[in-house]
Amino acid sequence: MDEHFVTHALVSAHESCPVARLAAGLGPGPFALVLLFVSPEADVAAVVSESARAWPGARIAGCTTAGEISGAGYEEESIVAVGFRANHFAAETFLIQNLSTLAADTLSDTLLHIRQTLARDHGHLAQEFALLLVDGLSAREDELASALAAATGAMPLIGGSAGDGVHFRETLVFEGERLLPNAAVISVIRGDCPLRPFKMDHIKPTERRMVVTEANPAARIVRCINGEPAVREYARLIGMEPESVNTLTFAIHPLTVRMGDRHHVRAIQRVLPSGELLFFSAIDEGMVLTIAEPHDLVGHLSTELQALKDPADPVAVLAFDCILRRIEAQERQMTGPVSELLRQHGVIGFSTYGEQIGPMHINHTMTGFAFYPPGTVVSEGGP
Repeated sequence: MDEHFVTHALVSAHESCPVARLAAGLGPGPFALVLLFVSPEADVAAVVSESARAWPGARIAGCTTAGEISGAGYEEESIVAVGFRANHFAAETFLIQNLSTLAADTLSDTLLHIRQTLARDHGHLAQEFALLLVDGLSAREDELASALAAATGAMPLIGGSAGDGVHFRETLVFEGERLLPNAAVISVIRGDCPLRPFKMDHIKPTERRMVVTEANPAARIVRCINGEPAVREYARLIGMEPESVNTLTFAIHPLTVRMGDRHHVRAIQRVLPSGELLFFSAIDEGMVLTIAEPHDLVGHLSTELQALKDPADPVAVLAFDCILRRIEAQERQMTGPVSELLRQHGVIGFSTYGEQIGPMHINHTMTGFAFYPPGTVVSEGGP
């Protein structure tokens, strides 16, 4: 990876002085923005507190993870730092507190103001994009992405939902020295590196469908499918016993919803003691869900990452990768090959509880940005 554009560093979550090690690994600044993807096994509060001193003048944003991606492949119980150098980027961040009381107009106005300020002060940096990190247990990602859509316009926005390993107890985001649950942080960035947003998923819908007949949309809970108790009917449709359904089942038998001519995953997080199904994404009564099957994770990932090398090798690939993809790789004994592909292509990022792309919150997907050397002509399009 070219050290003059985007750089990264990795330390163990159990390191005694992790931020100092990360600062040494990122190299000399100044940095416009430093992102931190922190395992929940770390002393997250201490990491956040020390970061402002480690990178004076830089915007700091980050979250807890469900696993990390370091540039050397999958990692566990670690901290990944990503630095955007100030000679190529300018950035502003803002923290959205208390996602339970979103004010769409205020959010839109704030985002527009930040974009206008950056354009005025750094108009020579032609590439504009945004990164969104959001509490993965807030159940407000869909509403948040929708509220921001009016102010993003054509600016690409990509992001991920903070994780907590596979515990699902507490997920945190931070901006500067403020560390909060039930919150989100947006980083708006201008740079001179051409970039390409991407969205990858290897899910293929089957002909098996079901209808949500009773749900609590606000809590993302499905009580009944096809008029039957949710977990029992889901299990019947995939040929399993209800008591055998677990997180691995959801990774191998995901559900999708059709929007236009495309299917998007609506992933199940877990079975509640009541037998109801708790989802990672928005769900509603009357929604038609299609059972899907994963197809060749390794082959698909290889093809998609190779495509990012056209027209040139990226100087960095920043990715937000669903925890269900990691679980699937583990269950199917593909962790090694997947991790090796991520290493070969220099992918950095973290495993998420959900992925953001523009106005949509999705699952079982990898989203991100590939960054290219200044002057590279990158075709438009993307996901």
